This record gives sequence, C-alpha cells and structure tokens, in this order.
Amino acid sequence: MHSPVGEYLQQILSECAADDGAVADYIPELAAADPDHLAVALCTPDGTLYSAGDAERRFTIQSISKPFAYALALRDHGIDAVLEKVGVEPSGDAFNEISLEERTGRPENPMINIGAITTHTLVGPADLDEDARTARVIEGLGAFAGRELAVDEDVFASEMSEVWRNLALASLVRANGIISGSPEEAVRGYTRQCAALVDVRDLAVMGMTLARGGTNPLTGEQVVPEEVARQVLSVMTSCGMYDAAGDWLSAVGIPAKSGVAGGILGALPGQVGAGTFSPRLDRFGNSVRGVRVFERLSRDMNLHLMRIPEPSLEVIGRRERTLRGRRLVVLQGAMDFASAEMALRHFERIDPSEGDVVVDIGMVSTLNDVGRRMLHEGLARLAADGHRVIVVDPHGRLGDLGGGRVPYIARVVPDREGM
Repeated sequence: MHSPVGEYLQQILSECAADDGAVADYIPELAAADPDHLAVALCTPDGTLYSAGDAERRFTIQSISKPFAYALALRDHGIDAVLEKVGVEPSGDAFNEISLEERTGRPENPMINIGAITTHTLVGPADLDEDARTARVIEGLGAFAGRELAVDEDVFASEMSEVWRNLALASLVRANGIISGSPEEAVRGYTRQCAALVDVRDLAVMGMTLARGGTNPLTGEQVVPEEVARQVLSVMTSCGMYDAAGDWLSAVGIPAKSGVAGGILGALPGQVGAGTFSPRLDRFGNSVRGVRVFERLSRDMNLHLMRIPEPSLEVIGRRERTLRGRRLVVLQGAMDFASAEMALRHFERIDPSEGDVVVDIGMVSTLNDVGRRMLHEGLARLAADGHRVIVVDPHGRLGDLGGGRVPYIARVVPDREGM
C-alpha cells in the first residue's frame, strides 16, 4: 500500500496557493527570491519524512535559527545563566524593535533580533573567538537537522550591507553590559547564522528533534538535554511568531518559528515536526501561505497543542479476573498522571484479604516518568498490604522496581495464559 500522507500534503498545497503577500524587499538577495515556491514537509517521531511541492529547494534559515541557537546556549551554560542575559516574556513588538526590560536592560526574549544577537554570543565558552563561535552555532544547527549545513555567502553579504539596525541593537546590549564582546562581531556571527541553507525537510527534522526532547530522529544523537528542548518549545509557543504569536497559538496551536526567507518550522511535542516554505510574507514577517498550510494541518489532523485528549476511561483492561487464586489486573494504553491515578484508585479497591496480585502492563503503550513513579509506589503499597505482587512487564518499561530494595515485588515475563 502507498501511504496517502504525501498526497494529502500535495492537496493542502494546492488549496493554500493563493498568491497574496510580498517577499522581504529590505534584503537585496531575498527580494530576488521566486515568490511562487511552495513546499511542506512532516517528520514523525521515528524519522519518517513526508514532503510535497518544492521540497528540495534550499533557502536561508534566517530567524528560524533563533530557537536552536538559544538551545545551544542553554546546553552550554544552563537555563539560569542564560536567563540572566535574555528573558522569556513576549514583547508584543516586531522582530527588529528595541525590546529591553526597563529594570535589567536585558532583551525581552531570544526570538526577537536583539535577544537573538545576545543569544549567539552565549554559545560556547566565553573566550571563543568570533569564527569559532559561529562555527559552533552552524555545527549545532546541522546536528538538529541531521546533516552538515552550508552558508549562503551571497545572502550573508547582502544582509551585511543592510545591517545598521541590528548593529544599533547590539550596541545597546553592549552598553547595558549584557554582552561583553564587540557589537560588530556579534552581528556578523548572528548574520552568518541566519544565512545557513536548509530545505523544508531539514526544518521538519529540526522540529522533530525538539519535539522528541532533543533527540534527532534520523541520527539518534541527543543534541540537547530534554529540559532544554522543553524550555525552547515553551518560548517558541509564546514568542516564536512575533507580534502575531497570540493569533498563531489560538488558530494553529503548534510551537513554531518563522523566518523572513519564507520558512516556518513547527514542533508539536511527541507527535510531529513540520516545515513550510513560501517567500511571500504578511505584515508580521510570516509566510502567508505557510501560515495557511499550518492552519490546515492543525485543523485537519487535530494537532493543536491545547487539544483536549480523550479521557483515560479504559486504563483497566477487560481481562481483570481471578486467575488460579490470583487477582489479575491488566493495565493498558498510555500511562501518564491521569491514567496512573486511575490505576492507583483501582489498586485501592483490592481487599487486603486477597492473595497474590498479578499486574500485567504488557498492553501499556507508553509509560512516562510520572506514570512509572506512581505505579512503583502503588505496587509497593500493595505489597505493604500483605499481597505477593507479581508484575508482568514483557517490555521492561517499569525499570528497576524499588532499586532492588523491595524484594517482595517480583517481575516475571511468562506466557500470560500460562501463569
């Protein structure tokens, strides 16, 4: 069978192809872009890629680099140290405004230019020179994409010819003591970072790397720690689409970042990474057709971050019964806080006078850290009530029960019907 996902993406492109908006004309090289290019790509958690349209067309990453440079700075120095230099509050301003906190003088967030220039200087050790720091950023962007990225030297030179406003922004944060190096070096490095070449498939993989907690789905590399990915996704949600962030969160509901070359990257935790490309921009600097494509994906595939999940009413499987004098409890589905809490309430109803309790988690599809800790505690309390607890865990999802210190809990991996 041929998967229909690619055909679905092609259909979306054909239905979102109206030609309003205009290319970024304040950068000469971007002003010359073909406005008719249109592409979309999706990446699943296991690294499967789907794409449609001009998916092989490469373009400069521009501001989509901002969340990834922020991630690298967080990886290198920790969240607290980076927060001393760059805040996380939405500015409500355009991407190139002077958005500084009155009390501290630090930039409002890392998704606007003044914050992104600052963030670039925080990647790597403080004593790195300009070339080494920029190389570290480009290498890091490539780790997120799963391949080595090149820089478009023509776009870099073109942007450097119109760099005056960014140079003024860098001078402000230097005057406030937020950065310590020269503003010229910071702007050159940031501008080269923005000139890295990607396509929509790269964006989809980069988005999925964040959505998988920092693990690249193609290479398996843990590019940044999970807590860094969570922090970046949080800031993208509130600040990634500039002064249109509220409209985006309401209509699309996918953490995202746009770039003035026409790209948009989306990352929905645990589900999908997405990339679109279309050079025509709206008044906020976001791709007009890219926004439409994301709206369709969110609506058609129910990908909104605030989607109400189905209630976990079937945590306890129908196979619960007494089997050869033992109480058999079969757990199933995704085991998170809500479903694990239901399982604990079920454990509560097991009378202390009953004998052995067999807890079968072979039908549990996923088990996060919270669900695992809650089940560990529930099993320990069943044992404390005098039950001999036997855990059927064929996939090893529970890990070490009690760290070896709870000998009255045993794990077995038998044939279920032969217990």
